[in-house]
Amino acid sequence: MQRRLPSLVLFLAAIAATALYHPRNASATLPEGYKSTSLAMGRFGEIDVSSYFPRGPAREKNEQLWMSLQRTKGPSDLYIQSNVWQPGGTTGWHTHPGHSLIIVTEGTVTEYGSDDPQCRPHIYTQGMGFVDHGGDHIHLIRNESTVPASTIALQLIPQGTERRIDAPPPRNCHL
Repeated sequence: MQRRLPSLVLFLAAIAATALYHPRNASATLPEGYKSTSLAMGRFGEIDVSSYFPRGPAREKNEQLWMSLQRTKGPSDLYIQSNVWQPGGTTGWHTHPGHSLIIVTEGTVTEYGSDDPQCRPHIYTQGMGFVDHGGDHIHLIRNESTVPASTIALQLIPQGTERRIDAPPPRNCHL
């Protein structure tokens, strides 16, 4: 009987440890030195618009080829966000349920994306624009300069969803 006691204790300890163990997601990185302010929000029904620009000789030469298509199924929320980074500030790793069009209005911001195996920096300066694809595209935007930076972002997301989804740092980006 005494031989079985250590085995029984180990068995019960294993059951207790299993019952008490709750797997946790890796911690998200929080914004630091960064502030996002909603300037406006509008609700839209389904969107189905397209544009096509070329006319006359430009069309024949395939110059100025431009096309835009936006299609949603179900209602959407459109946000206009003002984002400000202090020197060294960061958004933390995150994504959005829809895409964003971003314009740098002051300074320089650097974006890192989880989908880039080398985690290369993409640098954007005042007057430049870039697209955040949202969805599975997890990214971080930092101000790696010594002066404040700001952007304006237009975000189109499914109605009623959270604008921002915090995410843990990807394994390929050690920032």
